[in-house]
Amino acid sequence: MSDEIIIKDSIFRIGSVVSVDGRAVRISVDKVKNSSHLLYKSDLIKNVSVGSYIKIIKGFTKIIGKVEGEYTIEDKGFSKKEYSSDKEKVSRSLNVSLLGFFNKSEFERGIKEMPLIDNECYLLDRVEFNKVHDFIRKGDEPLTIGTLTLEKGQEIQVGIDSLFASHIGIFGNTGSGKSYTLAKLYFELFKKFKNKASFKTNAKFFLIDFNGEYVNDDDNIIVGKKYKNIYKLSTKTNGDKFPVSTETLYDPSFWAVILEATEKTQTPFIRRAITNSWLAQRIENNDSLLELIKSRLLLALDKNDKELGSTIIIDFLSEIDKCLPNSNISEVRDILREHLEYHNTTYQFMYIDDMGHKFYSEDMRSHVVNDLENIELPNIDFNDLDKLKLQILFQYYDDIIKGHSNREHLSPLIKRMEKRFDDIRKVIEIKDDLIDEKNFTIVSLKEVNIHMRKILPLLLCKQLYDEQKAKNDETCYLNIIIDEAHNILSRDSDRESEQWKDYRLETFEEIIKEGRKFGVFLTLASQRPSDISPTIISQLHNYFLHRLINNNDILAVEKTISYLDKLSFEYLPILPTGTCILAGLSAQVPVVIDIGKIKDEQEPNNKTRSLIKNWN
Repeated sequence: MSDEIIIKDSIFRIGSVVSVDGRAVRISVDKVKNSSHLLYKSDLIKNVSVGSYIKIIKGFTKIIGKVEGEYTIEDKGFSKKEYSSDKEKVSRSLNVSLLGFFNKSEFERGIKEMPLIDNECYLLDRVEFNKVHDFIRKGDEPLTIGTLTLEKGQEIQVGIDSLFASHIGIFGNTGSGKSYTLAKLYFELFKKFKNKASFKTNAKFFLIDFNGEYVNDDDNIIVGKKYKNIYKLSTKTNGDKFPVSTETLYDPSFWAVILEATEKTQTPFIRRAITNSWLAQRIENNDSLLELIKSRLLLALDKNDKELGSTIIIDFLSEIDKCLPNSNISEVRDILREHLEYHNTTYQFMYIDDMGHKFYSEDMRSHVVNDLENIELPNIDFNDLDKLKLQILFQYYDDIIKGHSNREHLSPLIKRMEKRFDDIRKVIEIKDDLIDEKNFTIVSLKEVNIHMRKILPLLLCKQLYDEQKAKNDETCYLNIIIDEAHNILSRDSDRESEQWKDYRLETFEEIIKEGRKFGVFLTLASQRPSDISPTIISQLHNYFLHRLINNNDILAVEKTISYLDKLSFEYLPILPTGTCILAGLSAQVPVVIDIGKIKDEQEPNNKTRSLIKNWN
C-alpha cells in the first residue's frame, strides 16, 4: 500500500462499527475526528455530521450509509494529563441507516451484506460522493434539475427514462415551489426534445390547470406558444371550447361521466337512450318529431296510471318546450293543464271544457287530440347536443310511462341534465379532424364552475386513457399532468354521492395501476397529499417533496413512500421555498436539492403577491 493511500485512509477514517440492528448501525467516532473540518492536500473537507454519507469497509465490500443522528458521552475520568484538549474527552457516536453498496465501481441501492462489529468507517472522497449521486443509468440521457442544497455547485441530474417513464408526485404547501418544480421538469424536457420529429409524433402531454397558473397573455409558460395547444375553458363567459369527436360524443360512457350517472340504474338507461336509433331517426325532421310528441302524450293517456296522473303529461311538455324554445308547446301545455285532470275516484283522465262539462274515455281523448293538433314546430336545425338531449328525454318518459323504469331512480339524472347540457355546450365543440402537430395541450379550468371542475378532468383523462389503450402501440407515450390534483383525487367530498366518488377514484386508480402497460403516466402536484387516495400516492415512482407543515400531510407521505429515510421526513416542515427532497426510482438515494431557475417568461403564474408594492 502506498504512503499516499495510507495517509488518505488515516485522514478519511472516522471510526468503527459498534452495533448492528438491521439497517440501523451505530458507529463510534475516533476522538481525533471531533472537529468540524479535516485538512487534506490543502483542502478543507467537511467532517462527518448528520446528513453525511459514510463508507463501511467489510473485506472487499464497501457499504454506504447515511448519518441520521449523533450523540455524545463525556468521559467522566477525564484529566488534562490524558488528553491534549477538552474535545478529546467527548466520545461521539453516530446512528447510521444503510442505503446501498459499491458493486465494482457503481453504486447500487439496497443491502447486499450487513457490516460486522469493528468494521472501519470512512468519509466518502469526491469520486465516491459523485458516484452515489450519479443517477443516470446506462443508455439513459441526463436532465439537470438543480443542485444539492448541502453541497453548493453539485449538480443533480436524473435520467429521462427513469423519471418520465414513471408516475411522478410533487407535493408541498402553497408557496413552497411545487408548481415551479413541475414547470422546471417539463421546461427542461421540451428544451431538449421540442424540435425532434419523433418526439412530436410519439409523445403526448396533457396538463390540467385548475388555477390558470400555466396560461397568461403570452402563453409561453414552460414552452413557447407555437409548441402547444391552449384551451381556456369557461362556464361564465365565452371561452375556448375543447374539441371532441362525434364518436366520443355518442359514447354512453361520456355522458355517464357528465351526468354523474349511477352504475346500476342510470348508466344502463343512458346507454339505451343514446343507442336508440329508432328515436334518433324520428328526431331528425319536424314531422316525425311532432308525431313522436303526440304519440308519447296519447300513450300516457291510454296508460291511465294513477301514480303518474296528469303530472307526467305536463312535465313532459315542459321539458320538450325547453328543447324547442321557438315552438308553441308551452301554450298547448297550459291549455292541457287547465282542462285535463285525473279523477282520483274513478282512476281515469277527464277533460273539462270552458263550460265546465266533463268528458271521459274516447270523448276525453278526442279533446286532447284536438288540442295537440295546435302544436307548431319551427324548422329547427338541431346540432348533435340538441338531438342527444331530446333522445334522453324521450327515452326517460317512454320508460316511465310504460313502467320499464322507476321514476325515483331516474328523475335525479333528468334534473341534473338541464344544467349539465348548458355547461357542456360552453366548454366543448364537435370536431372530427383532431390531428395536430402540437403534442402539448394545456386545459385551464380557472373559469369553470365547481361541478364541471370535478367532471371535466375525469372526462378528458378517461377519454385520453381509453384512446391510448386502444392504440396498443409501444412507441406511443402519454403523460397526464394534473396540478392541484386534490381537486379531482380527493377522498372527501360533500358535493357528490359515495358511489360517484368511488367511480371517480377507481378510474384514476386504474390509470395509475395499469397505465404503465399502455405508455400512460401521471404527474400529480398537490398541496394536500393527505386528501389524495393512498392507493394513488403509493403507486407513484418518483417524488419531489417540498415543505409540508400539516401533520396529516406528513403522515400521508410517510405511510406511502418507502424511499425516504427518517432524516428526510424531519426536513419536510423546514424546507425553504424552492428546495425539495427528491426520492424514488430515478434517484439512488434521497437528496435535498435546490430546483434550478427557468426563464422568467416561462415561469408559472404563482408568485406571492407583494402588498407593499401594490399599496404604496
